Amino acid sequence: MENQTNIGAEMIGKFVIVRTYSAGVHYGTLKERTGTELVLTNARRVHYWEGAASLSQMAIDGIKKPEPSRVSVVVPEILVTEAIEVIPCTPEATENLTNQPIWAV
Repeated sequence: MENQTNIGAEMIGKFVIVRTYSAGVHYGTLKERTGTELVLTNARRVHYWEGAASLSQMAIDGIKKPEPSRVSVVVPEILVTEAIEVIPCTPEATENLTNQPIWAV
């Protein structure tokens, strides 16, 4: 059986969507992973989205309805704990998500 820290190693350096147990949905570039802890760079939190039926579709197409979707500002780096799933994004989704309008107060 593969060592838990090596599972998903091929995703390091790729743009991914992460669903967590209690901290919601984030996306960014996967810098490192140890167990259920991930470090993402240039990351954003998705508070709400429309225009994708699921995170799987978001990873393929992005968010097709920027309004009324709510995506936070970019943080240079974030430690995300309790990751449940990590989905690599297509180039189309990466471009779409990178260019989502910033939701801020």
